[in-house]
Amino acid sequence: MYKSFFKRTIDLVIGILALPVFFFFYIIVALAIKLDDGGPIFYCNDRLGKGLKKYKMYKFRSMVINAADIRNKDGSTFNSMNDARLTRVGRVIRKLSIDELPQILNVIKGDMSLIGPRPSPCGNTHLYSEEYMQKFNIRPGVTGYTQAFFRNNASIEQKQKSDIYYVKHMSFLLDVKVLLKTFSTVLKQQGLYTNEKSN
Repeated sequence: MYKSFFKRTIDLVIGILALPVFFFFYIIVALAIKLDDGGPIFYCNDRLGKGLKKYKMYKFRSMVINAADIRNKDGSTFNSMNDARLTRVGRVIRKLSIDELPQILNVIKGDMSLIGPRPSPCGNTHLYSEEYMQKFNIRPGVTGYTQAFFRNNASIEQKQKSDIYYVKHMSFLLDVKVLLKTFSTVLKQQGLYTNEKSN
């Protein structure tokens, strides 16, 4: 019952209640981004959601316009304290995970859940095991087990194991645990950066 009904209901209620928070930060972040480099406020990228449905995931833009897509050796996104692609504003909103706030809109639209497996980029499904494809049975999350306990400081293997663990053990209590841990991880700025850049 939780998986099929209450989880979506909770997402909608919290998403709608969180809209004033989003609009408050939108005014501040939008002004800061425009004063910083005059570029777009949002960064939108295609992701695969529930049932392999493609959707646009919203974020506040934290990188320079037309930033290069740099990956670690394991294919994960490169993150570094000294990443030259980050704008001055981007460096701050990344640390506090404020760049993720526009995903509240994705939650309300039904593209995402507040808590779930990591959103997947398009074009990589041929690399996924049959077990890992189970993640597409539910909506991806704004946060999740991986983000809460590892943030960016985990290998692709660890992230996939965490996503599978969440899918198999999804419950209200686990969601509460993940949410509380997410707040702790963000406030303590744990696991913010990966260090290894691909050659």
